[in-house]
Amino acid sequence: MASPYFLSVLDQSPIAEDTTAADAVRNTLDLARLADTLGYHRYWLAEHHASPALAGAAPEALIGPIALATRRIRVGSGGIMLPHYSPFKVAETFRLLAALAPGRIDLGLGRAPGSDQRTAFALQRDRSRRMPHDDFPENLAELIAHLDDSMPPDHAFAALGRTLPTGGGGSPDLWLLGSSPDSAVWAAEAGLPYCIADFINSDAAQLADIYRRRFTPSARLAASHVMTAVWTIAAEDRAEAERLAAPAQMMMAHLIRGMLIPVPTVDKAVAWIAANPAATLRRRRTILGSAAEVRAGLDAVAAEYGADELMLLNILPDHAARRRSYERVAAEYGLVGMTDAA
Repeated sequence: MASPYFLSVLDQSPIAEDTTAADAVRNTLDLARLADTLGYHRYWLAEHHASPALAGAAPEALIGPIALATRRIRVGSGGIMLPHYSPFKVAETFRLLAALAPGRIDLGLGRAPGSDQRTAFALQRDRSRRMPHDDFPENLAELIAHLDDSMPPDHAFAALGRTLPTGGGGSPDLWLLGSSPDSAVWAAEAGLPYCIADFINSDAAQLADIYRRRFTPSARLAASHVMTAVWTIAAEDRAEAERLAAPAQMMMAHLIRGMLIPVPTVDKAVAWIAANPAATLRRRRTILGSAAEVRAGLDAVAAEYGADELMLLNILPDHAARRRSYERVAAEYGLVGMTDAA
């Protein structure tokens, strides 16, 4: 039976132990092609910096190759961390990507640094001071004005909107990402679709309510639209899915201690958890099990958020297991038929 909501993929380009970032990027391209074939709606790339476990430091560098390697799936950022960048530069980059793949590019924006504070400082061009993070609404407004060529006539940047790359691609679809009330309010006030990071904050259903109550229609979006990103692993059965979840649990336990590690093997992670059971008591929501169990869990998440879309992510060291997880979900939902009908 087809799903009442679209399903998409968020890829953090995991680097398995004893492999390289090049291997991770090749796996990302392969998984994107698979997702396109299976009928997933979007394929988003995350932005993480200075990580031995995640290769996706520059989503904008991966979106173009993935868009050219796929046929119909929307490709985008999940997301671009706007505080690091000039709004005009982001507008130029994504208008160029939209010209490359017309009608298929998404620009998801976040406020978080995607890194530790030292790395965030290293990303700044101006090192004379730490850049403020309370100017996000102003930067978002400037970015929208560049993309829409709606800058006030007397603004110093008023003429720049007409210089952005064109070619029939138009503008990317703009999204706001978040896991806090601030992001819910900003998305609502700007009239943008909102992607809630349940995999970061699993008590975030209230954000969907805040967003809907305060939503203001815009030229980009007439009615509120919620997508929820949720940690998901589908396997042969629940026991196998639990095993596949162990590497991410081990990574998170180390991250909380300030230690960054590559994605460990399943066997290594299972052994470490057995020796350190208290270290993994803090667990994010994970929808896992057989395909049928995963569908039941995802349906519950969609109902909790009133979500119009769900975006699935996981970190597995075995690329073949990642492929099978997305294949199982697609088969359970009948995605190809759903996408063709849409």
